[in-house]
Amino acid sequence: MYPELSGTVVVVTGGSRGIGAGTARAFAAEGARVAVIGRDGAALDGVAAEIGGIGVVADVTDLAAIEAARGRIEDGLGPVGVLCAFAGGGIARPGPTAAMSEEEWRSVVDGNLTATFLTLKAFLPGMQERRAGAVVTMSSSAGRLPTNLPGGGGRELGNPWGAPVAYEAAKAGVQALTRHVAAEVGADGVRVNCVAPGTIRTERTDRYMSPEVREAVAASHPIGRIGETRDVAGAALFLASAQAGWLTGLTVDVAGGRVML
Repeated sequence: MYPELSGTVVVVTGGSRGIGAGTARAFAAEGARVAVIGRDGAALDGVAAEIGGIGVVADVTDLAAIEAARGRIEDGLGPVGVLCAFAGGGIARPGPTAAMSEEEWRSVVDGNLTATFLTLKAFLPGMQERRAGAVVTMSSSAGRLPTNLPGGGGRELGNPWGAPVAYEAAKAGVQALTRHVAAEVGADGVRVNCVAPGTIRTERTDRYMSPEVREAVAASHPIGRIGETRDVAGAALFLASAQAGWLTGLTVDVAGGRVML
């Protein structure tokens, strides 16, 4: 579908499972040379073996670790042409804003927003120097729509508080970061866009969603189903491709119609 991606070196952070792994598989199917970055070495090795790529263990909240990972990837595969900054992390309990601890706030903001900033900081200079590259960042419909409102997803999950406020703030921040960086590096031949998924079926959601909850969440999306990793991967492929060559600074809501802005 995207022959120009064949042979391109693609890096996917958060690539050991879920959306990241699905995206890595999609790029590999287009003939790209794919490297996956994450914390779970065994899972990374499994994905890398499946797609004929390489897996690199790194903490994306640590700039030195990301830069070391970049060096290993460039030594093994060559200059990076596409970056999917999809890693996310942090732990916080849903609940009132005032009940969230500072530790929880920092954990989630660092695991999502700071991690994205550091990943861009590590990979952008090479793309700018080569005057070519495409970046796709990972936000969420939670960065667009408060999840504690009806239809926002929290109530459908049986949680009236919705996602932790730190998560919503961090994912909204990723969108702002994407726009700012896109405006900054566009003249250098680098495009930066963002995907904002709704509820996506992954190994994790399969563990915590009962059939009843899954049905309620599916109904909260106008298309009437929960998303699949291939839905996000398809958007990432397009945004990285030459067909999106006139698009930058865009957030694509891969949310089954839950968010319409």
